[in-house]
Amino acid sequence: MLRRDWIERLTSTVWKANSAFGVGKLLRPDGSDEIDGSWDLISRGAYAWRCGYGKKDGTVWSSPRSIHFAPMTAALFSRKVFETVGLLETRFESYYEDVDFGVRCALAGITGRYEPAAVATHMSKTTLGKSSYRVYFLSGRNQVLILAKYYSTRTLLRFAWPILVGQCLALLAAAKQRNFWAALRGKWEAIRRWRAFRPTAVTSSRGRDWQRQVESTFTESEREIQSLQRQVGFDPYWRLYFRLVRPA
Repeated sequence: MLRRDWIERLTSTVWKANSAFGVGKLLRPDGSDEIDGSWDLISRGAYAWRCGYGKKDGTVWSSPRSIHFAPMTAALFSRKVFETVGLLETRFESYYEDVDFGVRCALAGITGRYEPAAVATHMSKTTLGKSSYRVYFLSGRNQVLILAKYYSTRTLLRFAWPILVGQCLALLAAAKQRNFWAALRGKWEAIRRWRAFRPTAVTSSRGRDWQRQVESTFTESEREIQSLQRQVGFDPYWRLYFRLVRPA
């Protein structure tokens, strides 16, 4: 649910910053002052974080900033964004389709704005259920499809350890919610569909410059995850990830 001044505050911020899109702060609807989302980031291991999810609202989430990854829960876009990077990837169905869109924005140099004064309330994963088999199947599958879509063989080898750690920890996180098999089957389904998601820019030698840009995009995003986690306290997943993976 959008607060009455959501559109006014967000449009004002986007226009003043001359940005291509804008997102606001998402709070839980139960009045607990917990963040349900802000902007997204993704690690080199293709595990995404909806920044602030489950954290108490505070200073970190109350400062405007430039972003590339916009959660599609409540966002405002210029039509030019879609004309430049295309529409949402329907083959993802749900989960990570907006992260994929954010990767494309970052690669195209398109920036947006996070405006914390534009507040909406939202409770994630209520359509299918937080612990739904389908949620973990799609999330597990689409994490791997992100790798297929953007990582060349060279990048897969360079980032092999972060990918292995990130995906194994994702399976452990699913196991904690009693959905290990759902996540594992999702990853197997992604492997079966791997070739269908390999664009020419990834497999062609002419795509080397583009691939360096991909590596830079994921690396910078991971650095931001680590920085924010330090500020607000590490979630279990990220604590383990950054203990096992050398800083980007």
